[in-house]
Amino acid sequence: MTHTEDFLNKLKPALQNNWEASGFKAPTTIQEKAIPPLLEGKDVIAESPTGTGKTLAYLLPVLNAINEENGSIQALILASSHELVMQINEEIQKWSKGSKISGASFIGGANLKRQLEKLKKRPQVVAGTPGRINELIKQKKMKMHEVKTIVLDEGDQLLVPEHIGTIQNIVKSTLKDRQVVLFSATLPPQIEAHAKKMMSEPELVIVKREENIPSKVEHVYITADPRDKIKILEKISRLDSLKGLAFVKDIGSLSVLSERLEYNGVPHGVLHGESNKRDREASIKGLRTGEYSLLLATEVAARGLDVKGLTHVIHFDLPKTKEQYIHRSGRTGRSGAEGTVISIIAPNEERDLKRLARDLNLEIQPKTFYKGEISDIRSAAKPVIKNRK
Repeated sequence: MTHTEDFLNKLKPALQNNWEASGFKAPTTIQEKAIPPLLEGKDVIAESPTGTGKTLAYLLPVLNAINEENGSIQALILASSHELVMQINEEIQKWSKGSKISGASFIGGANLKRQLEKLKKRPQVVAGTPGRINELIKQKKMKMHEVKTIVLDEGDQLLVPEHIGTIQNIVKSTLKDRQVVLFSATLPPQIEAHAKKMMSEPELVIVKREENIPSKVEHVYITADPRDKIKILEKISRLDSLKGLAFVKDIGSLSVLSERLEYNGVPHGVLHGESNKRDREASIKGLRTGEYSLLLATEVAARGLDVKGLTHVIHFDLPKTKEQYIHRSGRTGRSGAEGTVISIIAPNEERDLKRLARDLNLEIQPKTFYKGEISDIRSAAKPVIKNRK
């Protein structure tokens, strides 16, 4: 019996049928390692790189454990960003097809009255942002007494000082013998320590980059004077069949860049922490549907944003940490697809990029623009940035 058959035989028929329909041949490494302990009801702390199938790794066991005849909330999935909550909710709808399981999403900033209407429909699986979920529990609108599983998705963003008290309150409001699960692309020691305090003998599942689908992502960099970076971005925006996400360090810089692109007639969308729900959805939809080929974003979009077929991630401002580089870059080349990550750097940033490349064991090629296309530099002057072990 193959791993996949073994893994599928333990799932409800509807989930097995949905797996068949999805066309997946085999589980990813994180799914193969995390699903068995989750199906047994164990607490799990899982670390796996971006784009390796983490959502499905916890969602299949969560849906499998739902008592379809019971209309109470039985599972709660918490995530820090609106985008990630919406995407998790889409996956709940997709994977619960053919069953009586119902799901709903609850996010801050959305119309409270409409969200109370959703609760009247008695969802069994709820995805939400911590603030809104906590608010609904405090108002006694959301009953947690039958919640047996809590998932913290992108846990390193949830167990931070501004959220941790809220998360602890939510966890305490559920059943005593609950299952607590944390998934993250990066797992700093303090996050793991916070998670363990909420859990009972958790199983640690760690998947490193090399254990995953070989990445077909190319990492390149283009050097330009700071004032010329925008010209490079404009050239990138004109590449054929581009679907690109450009990361800018903060809202102020993003606004300035957006104004200049607009003045130069470059179609683009913007996404940042202060965008309201409607603007966020419109921005992401514009990129998905091809209304424009470039979306400018701050770090908020690096978490959980999944744009199908995203061809390029552009670091307009160089990431400060390797975690930032991983999360941003992980928006392209998901589940084995091809993609390109371009860092637009000033000459004095080359040393920082080299350090990141070394720490991440990445080979990053220097490139330039030639006749409107990204091409190799035709001289031996620029060495390839390589990890020298």
